[in-house]
Amino acid sequence: MKINITCIPGDGIGPEIVNEAKKVLNKVATVYGHEMVFTDVLMGGASIDAVGVPLTEETIQIARQADAVLMGSIGGDAATSPWYQLEPNLRPEAGLLRLRKELNLFANLRPAVLYEELKDACPLRADITDLGFDMIIVRELTGGLYFGERQTVVEDGIRKAIDTLVYDENEIRRIAIKAFDIAMKRKKSLISVDKANVLDSSRLWRTVVLEVAKDYPDVTLSHMLVDNCAMQLVRNPAQFDVVLTENMFGDILSDEASMIAGSIGMLPSASLNDTKFGLYEPSHGSAPDIAGLDLANPMATILSAAMMLKYSFDLDKEGAAIEDAIKQILSDGYRTNDIYSLGCKKVGCKEIGNLIAERI
Repeated sequence: MKINITCIPGDGIGPEIVNEAKKVLNKVATVYGHEMVFTDVLMGGASIDAVGVPLTEETIQIARQADAVLMGSIGGDAATSPWYQLEPNLRPEAGLLRLRKELNLFANLRPAVLYEELKDACPLRADITDLGFDMIIVRELTGGLYFGERQTVVEDGIRKAIDTLVYDENEIRRIAIKAFDIAMKRKKSLISVDKANVLDSSRLWRTVVLEVAKDYPDVTLSHMLVDNCAMQLVRNPAQFDVVLTENMFGDILSDEASMIAGSIGMLPSASLNDTKFGLYEPSHGSAPDIAGLDLANPMATILSAAMMLKYSFDLDKEGAAIEDAIKQILSDGYRTNDIYSLGCKKVGCKEIGNLIAERI
């Protein structure tokens, strides 16, 4: 199979971790008889520096023509970077928000798995980590508070900011269907997270999810308020399998889930539209403080590449080969700095990529 991938290395550690993902994908191609064609484009701070905007029409078109998009990370230090002195619509993250909208990437999938070898890196008590967990958070990605109308005004001499949270039933229904479909392939358990005791948008969310559930009688559906979900994630994460939620709640909960998994450097993500097309990226940020030092953990990006093979190309065997290779290097004691513990072998970003590729 010939696979055309648009790569967005981005900012900070982005170019380093994308390079290692390419290395692993090329090894997969060699072993399993595929051809990987990579096209690099600019987005985020790198694009601002080059052409003055975080996302160009050319980048959008190249991404549209690809079979999938693989991204590193974008942005920088908001306190020191000149990118954050610009208007909000010209900052690095504005490029990512627009790309998601332009490509109709409404479904964000964020797995959170506690590897046996990384239990010591989990901040939770041993009696909790001994149970392990393997969940996936399905987050609606192109609606809600992040895409509603916003403004800052002055009324009677007082500054006032307004952000609007809007969902229609079609936006809710399509992400709910995606979550139920995923639940059917896992343990047939789905928890829908909302704030239906307060918000009208959440009450509509719950109503539509219940309507969709009628088409999935084999899936056990339950509802959980977002504040309770945040508590339950640290109290008993083993209870979760598929978690469905709206944009802002999903943003926050997926970061919490990443922390209890030991390191955000281990967590991939996929953003899908209503076809096989998707954008694949690590859940972490650009970590500008360690950029260029060969200290980054590329495993979240490499695992994102494994998700790409599975979700966009139905290459389950090839995706599993990457996942198995990562489990092997963890079992062999290799660690990057963020997941290092005494007795392990500390290695850098490039060496991790080499070790994983060797085991494909």
